[in-house]
Amino acid sequence: MQITPPDPEVWSGRTDGDTPEHLRWHQRARQGIAHEAAQQTPQNASRGDGQRGADQDTASQTAQTPAVELIGFSCDEGVRRNKGRVGASEGPDALRSALAPLAMHADFGIHDAGTVVVPDRDLEGGQDALGDQIATLLDTGNPVVVLGGGHDTAWGSYLGRTRSDRLKGQRVGVLNLDAHFDLREADEPSSGTPFLQMARADQEAGRTFDYTVLGISEPNNTGILFRTADELGVEHLTDEQCQPRHLEAVLEVVDRLVERVDVIHLSIDLDVLPASVAPGVSAPAGYGVPVETIQAVCHRVARSGKLVLVDVVELLPRLDVDGRTARTAARLITTLAHDVLSTTPTPPTGRAGNTTGERHE
Repeated sequence: MQITPPDPEVWSGRTDGDTPEHLRWHQRARQGIAHEAAQQTPQNASRGDGQRGADQDTASQTAQTPAVELIGFSCDEGVRRNKGRVGASEGPDALRSALAPLAMHADFGIHDAGTVVVPDRDLEGGQDALGDQIATLLDTGNPVVVLGGGHDTAWGSYLGRTRSDRLKGQRVGVLNLDAHFDLREADEPSSGTPFLQMARADQEAGRTFDYTVLGISEPNNTGILFRTADELGVEHLTDEQCQPRHLEAVLEVVDRLVERVDVIHLSIDLDVLPASVAPGVSAPAGYGVPVETIQAVCHRVARSGKLVLVDVVELLPRLDVDGRTARTAARLITTLAHDVLSTTPTPPTGRAGNTTGERHE
């Protein structure tokens, strides 16, 4: 299985200065890439004890700095098996490019572990490799963001969190922002099966499967999927129930999940958004959940102190009009990162909050 290192050229954009008030994601990401490269250079091994000690001190300081850990998953096979529009393999770098110019408003690092590339349609091997990478990243103690890929990415995320020493014995709650349950019964794993796979694996391991979905499109989920969700005790709200006028009820569902679990795995399928906002997905939504609701949910989960793992999936860059989908996804990712890692107070913004300091009258 191939794991490609991060491409510094993807992390590019306008640079206004190098002081904290000028920084953007691409500057911090390139700093992280440069540091990792320096730690791996053969010349380090031949340096004297004093220099090696200095390198170790730098590495220790970097490890202690709060950071977001990024890992990509380049794969089309899960969507292909699910008979969707392929192209999600191009998603990781498109998400990086959309994140690159965004401003940093808190002091945290950005560590990019590269991308797991799935060759020869070996979905299962790719998910296994992704799981190993995620487990290692989770054990740093930092939040991990997985850049998909189809929603089959979520099974790799599951493998990672179940292999993580940090999360051993923790009750994990899964919050899926999605137009689909992805509880499909199928002959082989796909982008439509990951949460049923999770349910069965948890049952075999004696773990509690705690799964909540916000944004379900009733016309796009068959009766058997609703029945499966009921049998598994899945709490869900439809896209109509997730409109901004129902925001308090939506956040109550989120709060219930937060209260009953130790840590949260958040999965964001970009097809939960309206097609006008997210045209570049495998299955564009005819109705969808507005960004206002999704952003408020992200704030709530990130500020709970329990968010450890996020996967962002189903971006199809080649079908993304004006980069709308990637830009929206990047906005959600930076919201989550700032809320989880910020060491400074967030601007006063009312009930849901935002990351820009804009006043909502």
